[in-house]
Amino acid sequence: MAELQDLLQDLGGAGVWVELLVLVACVALAYGVARLAGRGQPKDSVWFGRRIFDGLLFPVLALIFIYAARYGVARYQSVALLKVALPIFMSLAAIRLFAQVLSASFPKSPLVQLMERLVSWLAWAAAVLWITGLLPAVLTELESITLVFGKSRVTLRTMIEGTISSGVVLVVALWIAATIERRILQQSVGDLSMRKVAANAIRALLLLVGLLFALSAVGVDLTALSVLGGALGVGLGFGLQKLAANYVSGFVILIERSLRIGDMVKVDGFEGVVTDITTRFTLIRAVDGRESIVPNELIMTQRVENLSLADPKVLLTLGVTVGYDADVSRVEQILCAAAAASDRVLKDPAPAAYLANFGPDGLEFTLAMWITDPAAGQLSLKSQINIRILEGLRQAGIDIPYPQRVVHMK
Repeated sequence: MAELQDLLQDLGGAGVWVELLVLVACVALAYGVARLAGRGQPKDSVWFGRRIFDGLLFPVLALIFIYAARYGVARYQSVALLKVALPIFMSLAAIRLFAQVLSASFPKSPLVQLMERLVSWLAWAAAVLWITGLLPAVLTELESITLVFGKSRVTLRTMIEGTISSGVVLVVALWIAATIERRILQQSVGDLSMRKVAANAIRALLLLVGLLFALSAVGVDLTALSVLGGALGVGLGFGLQKLAANYVSGFVILIERSLRIGDMVKVDGFEGVVTDITTRFTLIRAVDGRESIVPNELIMTQRVENLSLADPKVLLTLGVTVGYDADVSRVEQILCAAAAASDRVLKDPAPAAYLANFGPDGLEFTLAMWITDPAAGQLSLKSQINIRILEGLRQAGIDIPYPQRVVHMK
């Protein structure tokens, strides 16, 4: 506690106002440089963030300027306030690094906020221990706590430092993967599905390399991972075979491009637009807003109707029944005119009406028409055309018969 008392005494000295002015100047200079460099940068940039001060560049620049100012002020007086500011901005830089990288890599994940809060608590706790001078004592106490794993003895300090080192390495690997995806893949790879598989492959490779580097830096013998690899192989062969099949199927779908994001498909009776293809499942959204999560193995093993793969045109049919006394050619004209009046119905091939069947209640006609935007909704289009057909038949005096049954009494 003697170090904390000395710090409080220095903060009460007359020279603290000089340090305060220097600190304000360093922070303002860091913000000005970050703001000037952030002009024209994307809002999801890790360096600049959405409001400059929530990016990584601002606390890093402030940390550099404060560190340099500390040595300059120390030549003329004792330093207290700048010494306190260093761990504060170091913790802020660590928090911004984790928060921005995780948000850029997993923009829709609900765990990002939880991870950001956890990192914030740890970073600010470390800053408090550093400022109060309790950090060396805490590290010494952690060094004395030893955990035994078989023949290996590991201290709690080593485990915590290894976890932090692994987290930093993995976050940097995610940052590199996100940068490659944003700066290189979006410009060189036009197909969204191929960009997705390339991004997933690069991210998985960088995470694997980063994890190996982190384990090696901590002191873990990588040859011991061969045992873990064998156990994982046995697990994949038995309990995890379905999960492994989904992941393998996901990469096959993305590489073969049999399904692409934006395609109109029908899987297991569910019809909709493919909105996302992950390594484990495919997300399909119907026109009525419902979403279906389809395992990739199901897509690989069952019949899938892709309405957008070969030709974007989709055939729609409507059934109409009129009385037997109706003029067939006049009914066909009304049906075709009702379909042709819609802007969504293609003019080539033109709508066509057919006398499909001699039904028990009347003549059964089928109206066939082609559209190119099934994702915009089919039910509303059918309703509009049915209304036009009904109005046309009523104006022409053509009857739509009710169901009839003849009963013979003996």
